[in-house]
Amino acid sequence: MSKLWGGRFEGRTDDLVERLGESVSFDARLAPWDLRGSIAHARMLGQQHIIPARDARAIIRGLQAIAKEISAGRFTWDVALEDVHTNIEAALVRKIGDSGKRLHTARSRNDQVATAVRLWTRDQIDQIADLLRALQAALIAFAEAHLGVIVPGFTHLQHAQPVLLAHHMLAYVEMFQRDAERFAQLRSRVNVLPLGSAALAGTPYPIDREQVALELGFEAVSANSMDAVADRDYLIEFCANAALAMMHLSRFSEELILWSSPEFAFIEIGDAFTTGSSIMPQKKNPDVAELVRGKTGRVYGDLMALLTLLKGLPLTYNRDLQEDKERVFDAADTLQLCLEVFTRMIPALSVNTDAVKRALRQGFMEATDLADYLVTKGMPFRAAHEVIGKIVLYCARNGKALPDLSLEEFRGFSTLFDDRVFSVLSAEAIVRRRDHPGATAPARVRDALRAAKRRLRTR
Repeated sequence: MSKLWGGRFEGRTDDLVERLGESVSFDARLAPWDLRGSIAHARMLGQQHIIPARDARAIIRGLQAIAKEISAGRFTWDVALEDVHTNIEAALVRKIGDSGKRLHTARSRNDQVATAVRLWTRDQIDQIADLLRALQAALIAFAEAHLGVIVPGFTHLQHAQPVLLAHHMLAYVEMFQRDAERFAQLRSRVNVLPLGSAALAGTPYPIDREQVALELGFEAVSANSMDAVADRDYLIEFCANAALAMMHLSRFSEELILWSSPEFAFIEIGDAFTTGSSIMPQKKNPDVAELVRGKTGRVYGDLMALLTLLKGLPLTYNRDLQEDKERVFDAADTLQLCLEVFTRMIPALSVNTDAVKRALRQGFMEATDLADYLVTKGMPFRAAHEVIGKIVLYCARNGKALPDLSLEEFRGFSTLFDDRVFSVLSAEAIVRRRDHPGATAPARVRDALRAAKRRLRTR
């Protein structure tokens, strides 16, 4: 490990130890956020007269020049310097001389890295919020375009009751709304400045933490210096939120995979989001949905790795915490990619209305409404449930659907049936009767669509 700042040591670090300890191969991506934190810190040091003002100005100019080099891809990262923070500081000293060595006054790499990671996490939350909003907008547009389509609703993957396809899609809008709310709530917990905590106990210098927090957009400063450098709860929360969002994408993926199979044939996924087979020319595989479903397990792994990493660490900072970054980077990258590809795929879905209509005649989905019909005639629901169960058995044995039965056949099971029974047997009537907030009646779904669009506009 780097002994750039290590006057305590005489011997050289073993090569394998350098390989074990380096993190710049993955934490170099924190450079923009590390530079932002360092510039704010340098400005505060100068204004508080902790370092000469001319040195503070030189440091800021040097860091801004390094930021441009990194952005242009001209910066050379040195694995021997261990991490992004030491690489940048070493480059600063090379660029402006001994003035650069004053930058680390009143801080430690412990609170420095904690600050950079919080800044990075805050920006990822904002990007994910935008991606969730875009996916919800795509789902709302799809729902509006298919407002008249009725599909089978399922429980236990068995035909249950007919619902509007738009109602089905709005269920996912609600799931992603909860994801957005969870990330928004996390943002306030992330948005706390740890800089100023130094290694673990604070610093004797007269720093102005509030000034640094204001410049960096933090809402508060940390209340306990030991907790500030040791805390990674927010990264665990981030991965937990990402895991939940991926779970929702995975459930959606599973339905798209099923619905695009010949057994269902409810939808066809556009060519840009499917692949063929190396041997079977007829195949059109829902690879995007399968990949998202698979990557969900990857994000679950990131969450479990962080929980395991933190479970036995004493206060305060321990080098184990270097292992947090790859996991949270992976969770953020995976979720953002999957959200973006899903948003593009939604408009590429086409609905096979003929297949959907055929499916609506299967599974006796009118049964519940027939039971409710008998209830309106005065029969207790449990008794009605038993009568309709016998009718379903009769239909199953005779290869009939419920709408195929004659009035005489219905009356063979109960004299309460009259010719108005046929008014409850169409999918349109079944859907229309569920007319209360949150249900699948067309008027209620239109209300839900308007509410969802208002919510997106105000978020």
